[in-house]
Amino acid sequence: MNQVSLLQLLKNVSEGVTSPDEALTQLKKLPFNDLGFARIDHHRNIRQNIPEAIYGPSKTPQQCSLIVSELLSEPNGGPVLLTRANLQQMQLCVSENPGSTISCSKENELYTLYWRPGASRKEKILILTAGTADLPVAEEANATLKSYGFSPQLIADCGVAGIHRLFASITQVLEADAIIVVAGMEGALASVVGGITPAPVIAVPTSVGYGASLEGVTALLGMLSSCAAGLSVVGIDNGFGAATAIAKIILSK
Repeated sequence: MNQVSLLQLLKNVSEGVTSPDEALTQLKKLPFNDLGFARIDHHRNIRQNIPEAIYGPSKTPQQCSLIVSELLSEPNGGPVLLTRANLQQMQLCVSENPGSTISCSKENELYTLYWRPGASRKEKILILTAGTADLPVAEEANATLKSYGFSPQLIADCGVAGIHRLFASITQVLEADAIIVVAGMEGALASVVGGITPAPVIAVPTSVGYGASLEGVTALLGMLSSCAAGLSVVGIDNGFGAATAIAKIILSK
């Protein structure tokens, strides 16, 4: 339930379209519904404009499917998002909860699924990756943004080792309302992009790189030390977090 649907429910009660008992039945699930193994936060969309998302790792396929079903059962609910699902989780959730859109990261065999996407948005969101190896994280961000109703553009493999590849897309960079930069190695692409665009930039370090990249720590520290003013950084490999940050920036306006 979001603010719009809650206000509509209150209006329906005041106009006699919905009885107080019917409204109470719908509101009983606020602020959460206890499934025993999980407490589903139906109230989050009202507090944050962003509904609860499901993190797949360490959950059983049955748990994932039941959480998806519970979120979908909410009348006028927002998008339902399942991230980093394995094959078994994906298959059960899809079979028991029809209507999903699936984004598959073939590189790490993880899936991002979403149901009931938000209304279409017109903002121009750009996702840039430094290399092809950064695509799994970028695809997670891409699917997350699509679940919220955005239509992001993903441009891959434009890192600083061949900076002319970035400048070939300079028009998209300058026209974007917000940008996500996904980079491993030393993470330098985030500083370059942050220095040429007026849009907010969310940088995502990835655990990709040779030797002293330290599974993403070097990229993380490089991005946190950037001289590009206003650059924001999320955790290593956190494509979901970057997409949600962009969504909250835009939806809060």
